[in-house]
Amino acid sequence: MTFIRLVNEKELMERLQCGEQAAFEMLYRHYVDPIYRKILYLTKSAEIAEELTQDVFLKIWERRVLVDPDKSFGAFLHRIAQNLIIDLYRRLAHDRKLRDHLISSVTELYNPVDTDIDNQWVRHALESLPAQRKKVMSLIKLEGRSYQEVSDLLGVSTSTIRDHVVKGTKSLKAYLLANKLTLVLVMAKIIAAAVKNR
Repeated sequence: MTFIRLVNEKELMERLQCGEQAAFEMLYRHYVDPIYRKILYLTKSAEIAEELTQDVFLKIWERRVLVDPDKSFGAFLHRIAQNLIIDLYRRLAHDRKLRDHLISSVTELYNPVDTDIDNQWVRHALESLPAQRKKVMSLIKLEGRSYQEVSDLLGVSTSTIRDHVVKGTKSLKAYLLANKLTLVLVMAKIIAAAVKNR
């Protein structure tokens, strides 16, 4: 992620090192939204992103003497945010309540058939659907056909097609929850893609 630097950023960082709260507030106002969006993208949970964003800036304040005015403040923030996210996923491995909350957040936001992250597991999940629903979901979600096209092709009403899509999407989300390993793999791919594109 590329951050837009403030014109007087070096001066603000020097003032921050000296413990000047006004300098901290200016840096905070400039960087809080991009950091929040980055964390939200990686965690898929507004609640967790809000908490981690506050933790990032708390750590900045606590470590203000370590801020190097000759380096990018945005890069410093990014490194702290990345470390907090890594810590979150470490805790996630040991904290069932946190893991369940994150899984719930991700499955509410993440529609597995509407992304290009990896359709291989989606195809596997489609195999668990009844034959007609699997055919409808494949035609609409994987091939991108319209409800009307599928209706004409299969000789059923568009409302029947819509019903298949609604029930099929629910089934795929249930499959996702039942196969938490898949969720972990998807989340790992999201994080890897984000880190690669930063």
